[in-house]
Amino acid sequence: MTSRTLIAWPCLPLIAGCSQSTTVPAGRIVDLTHEFSEQTIYWPTAQGFKLETEFHGTTERGYYYEANRYSASEHGGTHMDAPIHFCKTGATLDQVPLDRLIGPAAVIDVSNKTLEAPDYQVTIDDLTAWERKHGPIRPDVLLFIRTGFDRLWPDRRRYLGTELRGPDGVANLHFPGLHPDAARWLVANRRIKAFGIDTASIDYGQSKLFETHQVLFAAAIPALENVANLGRLPPTGAAVIALPMKIKNGSGGPVRIVALLPP
Repeated sequence: MTSRTLIAWPCLPLIAGCSQSTTVPAGRIVDLTHEFSEQTIYWPTAQGFKLETEFHGTTERGYYYEANRYSASEHGGTHMDAPIHFCKTGATLDQVPLDRLIGPAAVIDVSNKTLEAPDYQVTIDDLTAWERKHGPIRPDVLLFIRTGFDRLWPDRRRYLGTELRGPDGVANLHFPGLHPDAARWLVANRRIKAFGIDTASIDYGQSKLFETHQVLFAAAIPALENVANLGRLPPTGAAVIALPMKIKNGSGGPVRIVALLPP
């Protein structure tokens, strides 16, 4: 595909002025997903990703055939948390409405604050400062926080703050997240579709109660974690599609997230 090729994209309600179809210039689709492999980062108490060979080679009938099996915990790599993850009455992964996972993206960049402060929590002031530049956070957006931590992937020690596994690993986690007060402000004052971040959790690493999860999930707002390449998105103007594996009764699962950049 050359740089002059146009990709036909079905009409989506998220694209203003769309009537029947639209086009996206080649190279303007950004993958916001880390690949899944044995290097994929999972929570210290979770089972990591495993890919096992079922058959690779030439069959007895002479044709090539390849198939694998995989296993992993729900919550690891680039994935979505369904509200039921921290809300007993929340939607399971298969019940989250698709219209919450497709829409315009708003990206708030706090990477200048996290380089020397891995325990940084995004504040209400961070949200309102962004609004003074770009206008109020719209009710139809998928809101993303860029901490810049995706540049550390897949170095567990730097990305999570520790290489330890199990409970000792959880106790030593250090990475940024959204402050619970900022989460409450969003729920009370803005009606976002979903919330995403480029770290292992929407709560910062040292959280003990996971209050940000509790607040957002009680408001039916799903979360996207371990998002990649947010630095390639503008603060506004991109559109995002985030479709998780449709696991019945799942509390979360792997998600492929792509962004469509404005021409």
